[in-house]
Amino acid sequence: MFDVSFTELIVIGVVALIVLGPERLPKVARTVGHLLGRAQRYVNDVKSDIQREIELDELRKFKQQMDSTAQDVNQSLQQATESLRSTGDTLRAELDDTARAVNEAAADIERSIAPPATPALATEDRPPAGAPAGHVESIPAGAPETPPAAPKTPPTGNAT
Repeated sequence: MFDVSFTELIVIGVVALIVLGPERLPKVARTVGHLLGRAQRYVNDVKSDIQREIELDELRKFKQQMDSTAQDVNQSLQQATESLRSTGDTLRAELDDTARAVNEAAADIERSIAPPATPALATEDRPPAGAPAGHVESIPAGAPETPPAAPKTPPTGNAT
């Protein structure tokens, strides 16, 4: 801080002894020592405050860098999410279109293969013609409702 050699200190001490005298010199030396101590503490406090401010400024810059980096990462994640979402929506739409086309093709194939649908006739339980009372015969759906014709009997040989 101050560049004072030992010989300069001796000269200052001798001058102080002559000017102040031997009675007041110890009190003045004590007071000067206290003042120098306070000055050193004050300078050290100022140095530490400056150092803290510098560190705080560095931390603020570091925080700003981290915030900007976090913001960049957040934006890239949002962009990736939007990209994946749009890709998923596109794929979903394509799959829906494909499924619709497959269903339509399957329906067309079924229409071309299957005969035209006729209304299904309910199975009725009724006795056939000429059946004894209490006899019930099941007629399958789609069977004709007329009773079967009686078998023809061959002509007998009595032809005259």
